[in-house]
Amino acid sequence: MSDLAWYKDWFNSPFYHKLYFERDVKEAAAFISKLIDHLKPVPGSNMLDVACGRGRHSRLLAEKGFVVTGIDISPESIAFAKKFENDRLEFFQHDMRLPFRVNYFRYAFNFFTSFGYFKTRREHDDAIRTIANGLKPGGIFVIDYLNVHYSEDHLVLHEEKKINGTDYEIRRWHDETHFYKKIRISDPLLMDPLEYTEKVSKFSFGDFNDMLSYHGLQLQEAFGDYQLGSYHVRTKPRLIIVAQKKSK
Repeated sequence: MSDLAWYKDWFNSPFYHKLYFERDVKEAAAFISKLIDHLKPVPGSNMLDVACGRGRHSRLLAEKGFVVTGIDISPESIAFAKKFENDRLEFFQHDMRLPFRVNYFRYAFNFFTSFGYFKTRREHDDAIRTIANGLKPGGIFVIDYLNVHYSEDHLVLHEEKKINGTDYEIRRWHDETHFYKKIRISDPLLMDPLEYTEKVSKFSFGDFNDMLSYHGLQLQEAFGDYQLGSYHVRTKPRLIIVAQKKSK
């Protein structure tokens, strides 16, 4: 668990949140509504939002009447999220690779490819174990990940964005095992541009099935987009998996 891991600084940066989360609020809300309509959780169900960031999805779930706990590795993100805590919503700074609560939650969620950035497969297995152990028997886990083959076919190699006065120059590439994204940030408040390089594992449907089943989570469904359309290995942008913890 190296302190030099790229995500520790990048996830704490205000430029990260400006790039990814200040837009697409409507899409996130529509996805949560679609997912809840499909899963039909019992009102008041305990839910865990793993790698919750600043708590956008957690707040949407709590507004629907569920009791939500969000965890994230970023202290700054959790400090921001805590401003919204109430009797149905709580947040903790926590590394998903480490144990949290046991047999506690009815549902667990991992949204927006908030997975796949650790160095080793064992660390990713540790994260899945944390989630599996946190669920009650029969509990449901939903992970929202990129679709590897679609992403390979549709990779935009160079992109420039300007968001509220901040310029982002983005370069993407991939190898056999990972996707990479180098982000160069220029802003009037910065003396010099900042650079961050994201690195995300190419986990396939089969990889997730192996990791989930090893920790007692049985795959139930797979979707390929935020409208919950059927998953397809080449034509759909997302891999959204629904798995259930085996009952004892």
